[in-house]
Amino acid sequence: MKARSAFAFLTPFLAVFTLFSLLPLALSILLSFLDWSPLNPEQAGWVGFGHYARALHEPRFWGALRNTFFFVAGTIPLTTTLALGLALLVRLPLKLRTLFRAGFFVPSVVSMVVISLIWKHLYAPFGGMNALLGWLGIPPQRWLLDPELALPAVMAMDVWASVGYYMVLYLAGLETIPAELYEAASLDGAGFWARLRHITWPALKPMTLFILVVNTMRSFQIFVEVFVMTGGGPMHATETVVLYLYDAAFHQFRMGYASAVAYLLFAILAVFSLLELKWLRSEQRTLA
Repeated sequence: MKARSAFAFLTPFLAVFTLFSLLPLALSILLSFLDWSPLNPEQAGWVGFGHYARALHEPRFWGALRNTFFFVAGTIPLTTTLALGLALLVRLPLKLRTLFRAGFFVPSVVSMVVISLIWKHLYAPFGGMNALLGWLGIPPQRWLLDPELALPAVMAMDVWASVGYYMVLYLAGLETIPAELYEAASLDGAGFWARLRHITWPALKPMTLFILVVNTMRSFQIFVEVFVMTGGGPMHATETVVLYLYDAAFHQFRMGYASAVAYLLFAILAVFSLLELKWLRSEQRTLA
């Protein structure tokens, strides 16, 4: 009787989960093996692993993957370092500490579309960034129009927008460290850097590794920022894998090919996530 009652309560969730998650997942896997377009659905044909092979031989795919890796490698270390520094800073007994905490965190809850539009205007030829450079006596830059500057400009915006979220995670980790450890270290003559190295950092390793996993998964799927600010340009200099598959699916209507690209990205994400989780478990065993 209890089992029937539990199943009855779970049925609505299971029905919704199956309809909107499991079924689309199964159909997308099937679609990756088909040459299917919504413009000519009757001409769908089985291609097997043809889409996967085509993507792996497509220079534009490798360019998008290179941009994605550059974005991941360039933002994650900086975001993590700044988040830890801000978390340590806002724990100090300063006036308006709560206001600073809220101020750093607010960008992470604002719509990324809104943030991207604001920064797009800041990067405009007569926007705030070039006005600041002019005040410093530096010539204006073509932030989003220069292939060498466009992706770093998007990365800088992403770091600014996301660092507050990871700062809050670090704050939660810092609250779990017993104050007695710092008091004992101070009595032994340990300074700030010694306490940071021997107490704070080892205690924050599990949280750091968790942040790395979450941030890696998010950064590999970067889309909104690039879509709004550059559209992948100039000359595909900011095109990421997700933007590339979006273009294949909704501009070229190659749904099967786009699905194959999505599962290639899924495979890359799975490898990186498993490696980081393995590292996380080994670090936890070491700390234990």
